[in-house]
Amino acid sequence: MNKQELIDAVAAQTGTSKAQIGQTLDSAFEVIKEAVAKGDIVQLIGFGSFGSGERAARIGKNPKTGQSISIPAAKTVKFTPGKAFKDAVNKR
Repeated sequence: MNKQELIDAVAAQTGTSKAQIGQTLDSAFEVIKEAVAKGDIVQLIGFGSFGSGERAARIGKNPKTGQSISIPAAKTVKFTPGKAFKDAVNKR
Protein backbone atom coordinates (compact mmCIF):
# COMPACT_ATOMS: atom_id res chain seq x y z
CA MET A 1 0.00 0.00 0.00
CA ASN A 2 1.40 3.39 -0.95
CA LYS A 3 0.50 6.80 0.48
CA GLN A 4 -2.30 7.48 -2.02
CA GLU A 5 -3.85 4.07 -1.36
CA LEU A 6 -3.70 4.80 2.38
CA ILE A 7 -5.41 8.15 1.84
CA ASP A 8 -8.12 6.48 -0.29
CA ALA A 9 -8.72 3.76 2.33
CA VAL A 10 -8.94 6.19 5.26
CA ALA A 11 -11.22 8.54 3.30
CA ALA A 12 -13.53 5.65 2.40
CA GLN A 13 -13.61 4.41 5.99
CA THR A 14 -14.25 7.82 7.57
CA GLY A 15 -16.31 9.55 4.89
CA THR A 16 -13.87 12.47 4.96
CA SER A 17 -12.50 14.04 1.78
CA LYS A 18 -9.25 12.72 0.35
CA ALA A 19 -7.77 16.24 0.44
CA GLN A 20 -8.42 16.56 4.18
CA ILE A 21 -7.00 13.10 4.88
CA GLY A 22 -3.92 13.91 2.78
CA GLN A 23 -3.31 17.15 4.69
CA THR A 24 -3.81 15.39 8.02
CA LEU A 25 -1.37 12.60 7.15
CA ASP A 26 1.22 15.09 5.86
CA SER A 27 0.93 17.09 9.09
CA ALA A 28 1.17 13.97 11.27
CA PHE A 29 4.25 12.73 9.39
CA GLU A 30 5.90 16.15 9.68
CA VAL A 31 5.28 16.33 13.45
CA ILE A 32 6.70 12.80 13.89
CA LYS A 33 9.79 13.67 11.80
CA GLU A 34 10.44 16.86 13.76
CA ALA A 35 10.04 15.15 17.13
CA VAL A 36 12.33 12.23 16.24
CA ALA A 37 14.91 14.62 14.74
CA LYS A 38 15.02 16.44 18.11
CA GLY A 39 15.64 13.13 19.87
CA ASP A 40 12.13 12.67 21.26
CA ILE A 41 10.24 9.37 21.20
CA VAL A 42 6.80 9.35 19.60
CA GLN A 43 4.63 6.64 21.17
CA LEU A 44 1.36 5.65 19.56
CA ILE A 45 -0.20 3.20 22.00
CA GLY A 46 -1.31 0.04 20.22
CA PHE A 47 0.67 0.90 17.10
CA GLY A 48 4.32 1.47 18.05
CA SER A 49 7.09 3.90 18.90
CA PHE A 50 9.32 6.01 16.69
CA GLY A 51 12.72 7.06 18.01
CA SER A 52 16.27 7.75 16.98
CA GLY A 53 19.53 5.99 17.64
CA GLU A 54 23.22 6.30 16.93
CA ARG A 55 25.34 4.14 14.67
CA ALA A 56 29.04 4.25 15.55
CA ALA A 57 31.74 4.90 12.99
CA ARG A 58 33.22 1.68 11.65
CA ILE A 59 35.51 0.20 9.07
CA GLY A 60 33.91 -1.57 6.11
CA LYS A 61 35.12 -3.21 2.92
CA ASN A 62 34.42 -2.23 -0.66
CA PRO A 63 32.89 -5.43 -2.10
CA LYS A 64 34.37 -4.80 -5.56
CA THR A 65 37.95 -4.14 -4.55
CA GLY A 66 38.17 -5.54 -1.03
CA GLN A 67 39.72 -2.25 0.08
CA SER A 68 38.95 -1.05 3.63
CA ILE A 69 36.86 2.11 3.86
CA SER A 70 35.85 4.28 6.77
CA ILE A 71 32.08 4.52 7.35
CA PRO A 72 31.21 7.63 9.40
CA ALA A 73 28.91 7.67 12.44
CA ALA A 74 25.25 8.34 11.66
CA LYS A 75 21.90 8.84 13.31
CA THR A 76 19.29 6.18 12.63
CA VAL A 77 15.52 5.99 12.90
CA LYS A 78 13.96 3.19 14.92
CA PHE A 79 10.42 1.87 14.88
CA THR A 80 9.29 -0.59 17.52
CA PRO A 81 5.86 -2.07 16.87
CA GLY A 82 3.39 -2.21 19.74
CA LYS A 83 1.87 -5.41 21.08
CA ALA A 84 -1.53 -4.85 19.46
CA PHE A 85 0.14 -4.24 16.08
CA LYS A 86 2.26 -7.39 16.41
CA ASP A 87 -0.75 -9.44 17.45
CA ALA A 88 -2.80 -8.16 14.49
CA VAL A 89 -0.01 -9.06 12.05
CA ASN A 90 0.43 -12.53 13.56
CA LYS A 91 -3.29 -13.34 13.28
CA ARG A 92 -3.16 -13.16 9.48
